[in-house]
Amino acid sequence: MTLLLVQCVGGIQVAHQIFGLSTTEAPFMAYMRADGILGLAYPQLSSSNAQPVFDNMVQQGLVQDFFSVYLSGNSHTGSEIIFGGYNPNHYTGSLVWIPLSSETYWQITMDSVTINGQVVACSGGCQAIVDTGTSLIAGPNSDIASINSWVGATVKNGAAVVNCNSISSMPDVTFNIHGSSFSLPASAYVRQVSAASFLTGFSNGGSSLWILGDVFIRKYYTVFNRGTNSVGLAKAV
Repeated sequence: MTLLLVQCVGGIQVAHQIFGLSTTEAPFMAYMRADGILGLAYPQLSSSNAQPVFDNMVQQGLVQDFFSVYLSGNSHTGSEIIFGGYNPNHYTGSLVWIPLSSETYWQITMDSVTINGQVVACSGGCQAIVDTGTSLIAGPNSDIASINSWVGATVKNGAAVVNCNSISSMPDVTFNIHGSSFSLPASAYVRQVSAASFLTGFSNGGSSLWILGDVFIRKYYTVFNRGTNSVGLAKAV
């Protein structure tokens, strides 16, 4: 079911916006603390040929044709999305611009994944999407198994478990993209799920397409540029 309404996003009044209304959801969504999904990929992926809200913002002259995302270390406060701008206070250095390899998702070409200079995954290059809608970093099962093995994780019941006493000595995992390197220290890719349980943020994706989700974006401020069909990355602060 679709509805045509005026949508207000951060004070921006977007006219003639189509909403999709779901009547059933996947079981995992029953545990999500969310009011809905705001799709920010390209129109080719939209349901019922609906015009995405960001495309409407740009076409109606409300914002410039890029938006940026900052994810804070606190899961409840401090994160920020800016439509039509970005905030230099949330990153250090210069943005590295990476061209898209496909204009559907925010898809880019990744050169390799390395640990201590050794290629441990994505050998010879692979495709990845930068996605705020995915909590972890997902990839092909064999590549994820390789990374988890290199960082010293033990897979138990599908979860990559690490010893909390080993976190300080675990290696950086580096994603090499378009000639630049983006490293994640253990403090970024290890998450505490209970008082005594620590897991890596690397998850089996079940396909050849990598997903650089929130574990990656939390470390790297991200600008999604529709005008140049590119993604800008800089180290978040």
